[in-house]
Amino acid sequence: MNKVTLGGLIVTLGIIYGDIGTSPLYVMKAIMGGEAIEQDIVLGALSCIFWTLTLQTTVKYVILTLQADNKGEGGIFSLYTLVKRLKKKGLIVPAIIGGSALLADGIITPPISVSSAIEGLRIYNPELDTVPIVIGILFILFAIQRFGTKLVGKFFGPMMLIWFGMLGILGIIPLISNIEVLKALNPYYAFHLLKIHPEGFHVLGFVFLCTTGAEALYSDMGHCGRSNIRISWGFVKSMLVLNYFGQGAYLISHSGKTLAELSHNSNPGNPFYLLMPDWFVPMGIAIATSAAVIASQALISGSFTLISEAMRLNFWPKVSVKFPTELRGQLYIPSVNWLLFLGCVFVVLHFKESGNMEAAYGLAIVLCMIMTTTLLGYYMVMKRYNPILIIFTVAVYFSIEVSFFIANISKFTHGGYVSLIIAGLLSFIMAVWFTAKKIRSEYTEFTKIDNYKSVLADLSNDQSIPKYATHLVYLTNAQFSDEIESKIIYSILQKRPKRADIYWFVHVNVVDEPYRMDYRVREIMKDDVIRVDFYLGFRVAPRVNLMFKNVVRDMVKNGEVDITSRYESLNRNNVIGDFKFVIIEKFLSYDNDLPWYERIILDIYFVLKKVSLTEGRAFGLDNSSVKVEQFPIVIHPPEDLHLTRVEDPN
Repeated sequence: MNKVTLGGLIVTLGIIYGDIGTSPLYVMKAIMGGEAIEQDIVLGALSCIFWTLTLQTTVKYVILTLQADNKGEGGIFSLYTLVKRLKKKGLIVPAIIGGSALLADGIITPPISVSSAIEGLRIYNPELDTVPIVIGILFILFAIQRFGTKLVGKFFGPMMLIWFGMLGILGIIPLISNIEVLKALNPYYAFHLLKIHPEGFHVLGFVFLCTTGAEALYSDMGHCGRSNIRISWGFVKSMLVLNYFGQGAYLISHSGKTLAELSHNSNPGNPFYLLMPDWFVPMGIAIATSAAVIASQALISGSFTLISEAMRLNFWPKVSVKFPTELRGQLYIPSVNWLLFLGCVFVVLHFKESGNMEAAYGLAIVLCMIMTTTLLGYYMVMKRYNPILIIFTVAVYFSIEVSFFIANISKFTHGGYVSLIIAGLLSFIMAVWFTAKKIRSEYTEFTKIDNYKSVLADLSNDQSIPKYATHLVYLTNAQFSDEIESKIIYSILQKRPKRADIYWFVHVNVVDEPYRMDYRVREIMKDDVIRVDFYLGFRVAPRVNLMFKNVVRDMVKNGEVDITSRYESLNRNNVIGDFKFVIIEKFLSYDNDLPWYERIILDIYFVLKKVSLTEGRAFGLDNSSVKVEQFPIVIHPPEDLHLTRVEDPN
């Protein structure tokens, strides 16, 4: 979707701008708080918002970060796969923290967006409890995820076009009557705000809410294309700025009053709704609610993509992934879907109103932005940018984002702890899973296949041993095609001798290109031992069962292998031989002498493994053709025990 078209631009509006596009619902309301309206505070707020959108969203993300694409794909994990080629220690840290923070944002955004929109109904009933309505909308939203968003998605773009058009029209009307508000474009007012606002420097925590959806511009680049994002952002930013400045013009015209005093039976005390004439409010609430749902949908879909990438990169336990439509990249992860829903319900019940949620909102996403800046700096080094430009860029954005972080951290006790706890828990799971996988791989014992060629050939032809399967398939982690895990040889020769006509060793390589799907075949022994290597992108589901069938079909077509059953009666009738997959499930043996921290990590890993998918299901294998074997992992075996034999007294 790199080609710029009108349809592509409209689709882009629906996919990536929901979060940042709904920020006018709550940003000015949060900044103004309960204090009396002052002209300088309004001008300072508008100046901060304008320059935040310009520096943070336009320059950093739209101009700089979108350059860091991985075969057209974006997002913090895509950026990590690019820069990890530098082989610098510690790059995994910003990737894990950033990914976890983005997932935490996916739990906070739907409640605050939907709540902000639904609270407009209080114009008809000031005492209305919006919590059940918000939870009901969120339940419907999460329930329809299993069907995919192909049909609903067609309405997202046009709906967001209506939304942004409404933002611009509502903003330009009061702006025309008070054109002086445009002097807020002077950055002086932004710095002045930090001196005069009751919250002081910490008001930046509320200002930051205007750019919380900027990360989505990068994460969804693969769905929309860089050019479509850059062109559509010009329109989106214009409409956002018009609405913010319209809210500012309205507020300045009511200087001296508070938002509560401006609230009456015809309008809620929210600058966004105060712009609307009474007759338009019901329609405005409906459009705002639709936009909030779209914003939530985008983050939910983004969370599925993020977890899918995390699994491919060994950051997350394997969970069931479904593909509800044929759209590229469209997927549904049931466990993540309902965990997000429960998280959203908790946020709604805990905070009850959008005003209370503002404290939890922003703290996690600013962490993600800091991590993106870190990885972006390494990317610029890798691409050999001018060193002065690299230092300047990283210094500027670290200064901006650290300032936002410090301002947001003041919200910690007022609700910010919720987003940090969620992000921290997710980071902990990712770190444990990745570290445990690394520990296991370091101590996995490999052996040369050449050492066992003759014994495998003899076993295949040994009529005294009952045939285990015509085709015996093992999944191997051996990176080199001439090696195999010792435990696989043990399984074939010693656990129970497994005679087969052909032994297949299948290895899945996760590569940095997001959608690569290649394979390579190596015939180790003619008609006896074959190795198949798959090279799959980190956004490709490893449906090994289907892929392996395609490989075998191609090899049969090329005359490279005969899969007809070797049993005489079946062979005469051209019956295809059976395929048996052997999955080796590992457990931690008690015969280990591990450092305490490795023991804890592996213990937690195996607890997580119990609630994750089995290897067979994770690779899409048919349970009827899979044999699971338990195999102990012995890491750092203890020293030999010195036993003394004593004579039998009898």
